[in-house]
Amino acid sequence: MSDDVQNLASARHLLNSCNHASLATLGEDDMPFASLVTLSADAGRQPILLLSQLAVHTRNLDKRPQASLLLVQDGSTAADPLVRERLTVSGYVRACQDQGAASAIFLRDHPHAAGYAGFADFSFYAMACTSAHLVAGFGRIASFSADQLFFK
Repeated sequence: MSDDVQNLASARHLLNSCNHASLATLGEDDMPFASLVTLSADAGRQPILLLSQLAVHTRNLDKRPQASLLLVQDGSTAADPLVRERLTVSGYVRACQDQGAASAIFLRDHPHAAGYAGFADFSFYAMACTSAHLVAGFGRIASFSADQLFFK
């Protein structure tokens, strides 16, 4: 398997298997703000998030939708967390047009969220990804366009 094919497979695996990520948004003071979120992926592998309007990251996104998600491989028992595969996806996060469809996808993966998903301050958001950057080990680093990584 070529390095390009292996790197693309690793990136897609992280998109399909990670159920949480670090979300980086831009605050009003132009400073980055990072938080932990749960996520799912739609049929095209685009991330779906369930966010509360009470959260700082949601208020940031409503003003400036640019964001990044850092997905990190689970399950490693290595003492050094930097040996884990990780993928940063960047793009624009906005409220989903079809909240019902997003709910079905998200709650399939996160049934525990059903207890608060219906609260008035919660909505489903989708990331329209523009690029991704994979670090999959020493010397295994690759960048991808959205067209390479995601199904349309």
